[in-house]
Amino acid sequence: MKILKKAINYFSIFELALWLSSLMLITVFFFVFDGKGYLSFIASLIGATSLIFCAKGNPIGQALIIVFSSLYAIISFKCAYYGEMLTYAGMTLPMAIVALISWLKNPYEGNRSEVKVGKVSVKEFVFALVLTTLVTVCFYFVLKYFNTANLLVSTISIATSFMAVYLTFRRSPYYAVAYGLNDLVLITLWSIELVNNVSAISVLMCFITFLANDIYGFINWKRMSKKQNV
Repeated sequence: MKILKKAINYFSIFELALWLSSLMLITVFFFVFDGKGYLSFIASLIGATSLIFCAKGNPIGQALIIVFSSLYAIISFKCAYYGEMLTYAGMTLPMAIVALISWLKNPYEGNRSEVKVGKVSVKEFVFALVLTTLVTVCFYFVLKYFNTANLLVSTISIATSFMAVYLTFRRSPYYAVAYGLNDLVLITLWSIELVNNVSAISVLMCFITFLANDIYGFINWKRMSKKQNV
């Protein structure tokens, strides 16, 4: 009861509505169209929950992303999406750990439930773009070697994912923009998978809800940045 009361006080009505509607949407589509891929279902619920905490700048969000990344890597491997598997197991997961440490070390005015918003200079952003390009090119050949399904889309996903995790580590509000672009790529990827695998519906709805949450995340982080720099 105390946990519920704290959650109600911590989240705004809109945030609670966004989170609960995301969980409800994922649940409804799972039981109506799938009902078997429970690993995808659980991963989707954890992923949606992680984003509402990330939108608040709360390190709990990064901790949940670590769990989500592990499950999503397993799901991707089963679907022969080796790009997604390598991205989440070899990049998103370890970067989420680094980001968690960074967020814990940089609380806003000692408040561990809100990270201090960082700034990325134009020079650093250009560096991030160059680094993203190099990583993407390298991964392209690795994915091609493993005969990754939907190679082009998977490669684009690596680019958006790497930029997203980099900006997350740097505590930039634009991490949500990069993740939003990645959501669009993954919506495309899992829509293709849905044609042959109905259990993909849970993952597809997961990333549709992710997109809505990332849009809100960007808006709230800009609000946090403005408040912290008054």
